[in-house]
Amino acid sequence: MRSGVGLCVLGLLCLLSSVLGQEAVEAQPGVLIFCDDPSVERAVNSAVTKFNERLSSGQKLALFQILTASKSENGSDSVYSLQFTSRRSDCPAGGSKPWTECEYSPFGHKTPISCNATVLMKETEADTKQVDCVLDHYILPEKASCLGCPEEIDENSEDLKVPLSVSIAKYNSISDSTHLFDLHTIGHATRQVVAGFRFKVRFDMKRTVCAKTEHQDLNELCVPDDKNLEFANCNSTVDVAPWRLEPPEAQIACEPGVLPPSTFIRRRPPGWSPLRNFLYAVPSPASPSKPPLKPKPNKESSEEDTTASKPSASPTNDNPFHCPSKPWKPFKPVQPAAPTKATTDAASPEPSADGTFRDIDLVG
Repeated sequence: MRSGVGLCVLGLLCLLSSVLGQEAVEAQPGVLIFCDDPSVERAVNSAVTKFNERLSSGQKLALFQILTASKSENGSDSVYSLQFTSRRSDCPAGGSKPWTECEYSPFGHKTPISCNATVLMKETEADTKQVDCVLDHYILPEKASCLGCPEEIDENSEDLKVPLSVSIAKYNSISDSTHLFDLHTIGHATRQVVAGFRFKVRFDMKRTVCAKTEHQDLNELCVPDDKNLEFANCNSTVDVAPWRLEPPEAQIACEPGVLPPSTFIRRRPPGWSPLRNFLYAVPSPASPSKPPLKPKPNKESSEEDTTASKPSASPTNDNPFHCPSKPWKPFKPVQPAAPTKATTDAASPEPSADGTFRDIDLVG
């Protein structure tokens, strides 16, 4: 009897040891694999596609570089842990065109977007279990966004042209200044769905050379007055509902000076003007412009500019796992050129004689 019990206990211990040993194999940490491995590229393709499916506005993302890749086993399947960077593409979110057929948007930020993902790789398919990308320092949530809540919008958004043009026009009509003011920098902007769209914008303006006695509204002659520096910063709330055929309504509060230092200031994009498409430099009054410092080469940095030509660089990747990978495509940011008078006249018709807005003035 005792020998039977002993054998039974011994058998249970052997079974437990076998089970624990199997769990230890499955819990092993991932091992590094090549960033340019075809299976890694399949996994990243699945992750970028999955992320783009969650986007409801803006532009789709496209892969830029694969930074690291590791692999662990889960039964007969493999689990890939990935870190990569991406860039905004020229394909709108929600479109049927796959990101692999898109080009990088030339107006995107120079710094690529950081992403990480976990992908379950099976024999015939890749199943993305988790993917996160930092969009303008904001991680897209898994759950639905708050309907009706204010949402931040990019300073380069075309949607800001009407709210800013209305705000600046109202300031110029009520201010005591003898000269017209034009946009200088944008600090922060949100959009909210109410009975239409409600925009809240924090920005500042700079005095131009156009006197109110000679100009009713901003035009191509109204360049910044660098000899008589004068600024005004404002908080503006603008309600827009074009489908009701009602003019935008603006409420604006301004004070002298540039935006306070505590405000996160975003420089307006080159050549962007709320009423006109003129290109002129706007130097910062706080500090003189300085040429950007060239970063030291760092093979482990994902922020390195890979667009510049490097004739002295080694053609091979020194990392044993070929990480980071080569850029998916070269990134070529747009370099705006100064327009001719003919192109500015064609793109910017003269304002009406009575100084009021026409429908064409609000078309961006």
